[in-house]
Amino acid sequence: MKLALICVIVLVFLYDLILNIIDFRSTNNTLHEKVNDIYDEEKYKKWKRYKNDGVLSSIIFSAVQFVVIMLLLGFDVYAKVSNSVGGDPYITTLVTIGLYIFVDFVLATVQSYVNTMVIEEKYGFNNTKIGLFIKDRIKSLLITCVLMIGLLMLFVLLFEAIGNYVLIAFVAIMALFTLCIMILSPYLMKISYKVKPLEDGELKEKLTALLNKYGFEVRSIEVLLASERTTKLNASFSGFGKTKTITLYDNLINSMTTDEIVAVFAHELGHGLHKDTAKLSVMSITNMVLIVLSMTFLVNFENIHLAFGFDGMNYGFAFILLTYLFLPFIGTFTGLITNFISRKAEYNADNHAVKEGYGADLISALKILSREDFADLSPSKIIVLLTYSHPPMVDRILNIEKEMEKLNQ
Repeated sequence: MKLALICVIVLVFLYDLILNIIDFRSTNNTLHEKVNDIYDEEKYKKWKRYKNDGVLSSIIFSAVQFVVIMLLLGFDVYAKVSNSVGGDPYITTLVTIGLYIFVDFVLATVQSYVNTMVIEEKYGFNNTKIGLFIKDRIKSLLITCVLMIGLLMLFVLLFEAIGNYVLIAFVAIMALFTLCIMILSPYLMKISYKVKPLEDGELKEKLTALLNKYGFEVRSIEVLLASERTTKLNASFSGFGKTKTITLYDNLINSMTTDEIVAVFAHELGHGLHKDTAKLSVMSITNMVLIVLSMTFLVNFENIHLAFGFDGMNYGFAFILLTYLFLPFIGTFTGLITNFISRKAEYNADNHAVKEGYGADLISALKILSREDFADLSPSKIIVLLTYSHPPMVDRILNIEKEMEKLNQ
């Protein structure tokens, strides 16, 4: 059994490796004429180097993580640590998951440092100082500990009390937890970023006029001071009910004309009007059901734990196997559906901007976003199908132009 499960982990690693290789080779794809004006020749060469450095970094760290996982599982390290503290389910769970969090944090911190402080710095995207980087990593560790340990301990408590009925109870709790995160997301964002209200002026007047046109109420239109960390641009719609918030990166405001920003805003408003967040939450709940079902399966088969050296069933190790074995498969399966729905939602949101008369401005804004964020303009179709939540830039531009033609007929 141990060998079979390790073979599955090997297959997961090989699957990720193949995707990375496909992604690496896609830098040689020919650019479509609709996007060949985004980069000049020199910047396109720079983009290729940036993309290749990022993919190579991903391959190297995936390989390092794979080796570490193999060592931990092959030499029963989790079991030896857990067995040394006795048989109390709460203590063994805490010790096991604590080791997992520590190892994952170290690997993730090294990878984050290389990606942010080395690669992003090399290509001029990074504004994060080392002090802020360390502060962010500490925050990340604390949040991970609170959420992961808290939810896992809750699962242990419920399973010890009601057994397999935990599936119903825990899914309900997770659904409520997800709803709370959605509602509080505009406030949670402030844990890591400085945020300020959008200043009065022409831009705010145009954005407010769009909102009033549809009677669409938001808590506020906010500017996120992303320039402290990066030069990249973004805008987002977050929150739920009375906490609905439109957030614009300060970099985006500083890089675009008023109408281009309004075009991006109209796109985000389209998401709100179409209730895209609520629609995607259905897939999130489905995902949760599959995850809790898999976790319940793992805690019901003691032989799996015995095969890896444990004295008995260990909740922490069940969660670890869940992340190594089940989540990659669940994520790939549900990701196909979720990403398809998300890409369709992006087209619809673009169409809303066209409907408001900002089609040309949206194309211009998207090209600026692509240029400043070093977007991949010719990704592999396989990578798009499996991993992209947004359509490739050329497809979005072609769709916008098509909608503009319909509007002018």
